[in-house]
Amino acid sequence: MVTVAERARPDAPSTGWTGRLWAFLRRHHLFVAALSLAFALRVVTMLGYGPALWFNDSYEYVSGAVNPDRPSALRPNGYSFWLLLLRPFHSFSLVTFSQHLMGLAIAVLIYMLLRRRFGLPGWGATLATLPVLFDAYQIQLEHLVMSDTMFMLLVVGVVTLVLWHRKVSWRMGAVIGLLLALTALTRSIGLPILGLVVVYLLVKRTGWKPIAAMITACAIPVLGYMGWFASAHGNFAMTNSDGAILYMRTALFADCTKMGVDPRKELELALLCISVPPDKRSFSGQNYLWWSKDGQRFHFFGTGSTFTPQMNQVAGVFAKRAILSQPGDYLGKVALDFFRAFHWGRPRFPDYATYLQYEFLPVGKVLPNWPSYRGTSDGDARAYDPSLPTSMIDGRMRVIGTRLHDPWASFMQGYMGIVRLPGIVNGVLLLIGLVGVAVRWRRLGGPVLLPWLAAFGLILAPAATAEFDYRYLLPAVPLACLAAAISLRHGVPLRRGAAEPAAGSIAGPAARPTGRKASAPTTATAE
Repeated sequence: MVTVAERARPDAPSTGWTGRLWAFLRRHHLFVAALSLAFALRVVTMLGYGPALWFNDSYEYVSGAVNPDRPSALRPNGYSFWLLLLRPFHSFSLVTFSQHLMGLAIAVLIYMLLRRRFGLPGWGATLATLPVLFDAYQIQLEHLVMSDTMFMLLVVGVVTLVLWHRKVSWRMGAVIGLLLALTALTRSIGLPILGLVVVYLLVKRTGWKPIAAMITACAIPVLGYMGWFASAHGNFAMTNSDGAILYMRTALFADCTKMGVDPRKELELALLCISVPPDKRSFSGQNYLWWSKDGQRFHFFGTGSTFTPQMNQVAGVFAKRAILSQPGDYLGKVALDFFRAFHWGRPRFPDYATYLQYEFLPVGKVLPNWPSYRGTSDGDARAYDPSLPTSMIDGRMRVIGTRLHDPWASFMQGYMGIVRLPGIVNGVLLLIGLVGVAVRWRRLGGPVLLPWLAAFGLILAPAATAEFDYRYLLPAVPLACLAAAISLRHGVPLRRGAAEPAAGSIAGPAARPTGRKASAPTTATAE
């Protein structure tokens, strides 16, 4: 008897999970290498600056986690809820570690979307993730006890889900709506993103059920939060600061003479008139909101009255009157702050103290003992993490929020001086995305429209409603990269004889043999 060995089939499964893992790593070796190096940089940051870095807003978030029975009047409590979820571990190191993982997750979402949905080759999709993975200021932002990294992940997650599905079901619409609610409760600027998504789905001619499910799923948590806010502060809102922040935007140019404010009839508005002439005012509106300085009137009734419903309402009326009375001055300030985002360098703004809070500094951080809801800012921080060290400074026991450890801290200081994304590069990415929208005008921008509008809006909105700040730029970067990458995808040559993958396959351009007669290569039509 003669036996003939069976020929091995080309589509035979891999010999176990290790074989499949190595095959996966080989297919995505460039991104895995970049992700691993980015993870190592974040470990170095945690070793050098323990347990966290701090910004002026950090203490309000920590107070919200330590005292979760009352919503903040200044900003939504979404990030405080995240801190509350991690509070049983009593560790700011865990908080910053989770945020570094969020930063890496943003890059993973971008890579998967570009590879699986839009068929980019591995090097092209990896290139689009490099600013998120390696920008020193992105890493520094992740290490701050701040809401921005969580906000970035939620926004990118929403855009990824919307672009991933050619047809959005009502169930997926509900999931997207819940993510949008979390986005809005993390930072109130996230609420307009709901409008962008609705517009995009209408352009795609999505049915009414997914849109209705999305709006409903977003509205229920937001309205519930506003009800909770009303029970604590007396007004149905998310914050008592939107009018005050808009007042800050107008403080540099508002002229009560041009506004026609009559002190005899509009005393409340007249009390907010700044006595210093506009041409002699500070270069930053923050000087007329947060601190009581010469000519500043927002603290006229004392610091305890600054973010009340009444003061917020009056400040909002004042700001809107200033905008309508001096539209040219307002648009000039908005344009000035918008284009600050695209400098090659990094000019100091809005003041040196704020500027330094976005740097890897060669000194540690002693937490301030500012008054908080039920205590002090340093007391709240130590209540959250009792392992924070203390030291006797100037005859008082102070809490140390950041301790430096070399050589790790020195390495990150040097790294920040070399590896960063200049603002002008972000501007170029936005221009590429704009071209991508324009060439798809018959489809009203196609899939480029949503990430591009979101990136553009995240840069414009602070300039229009508050003031320029460097940390407001970073959430726009991954979206600008995504829009540019989708715009350029047809200009990226694939390997000869390889086809772009259809949606649903992350394997990349190369298709697995099936044993059937090969058909002509096809291209994924994601637009």
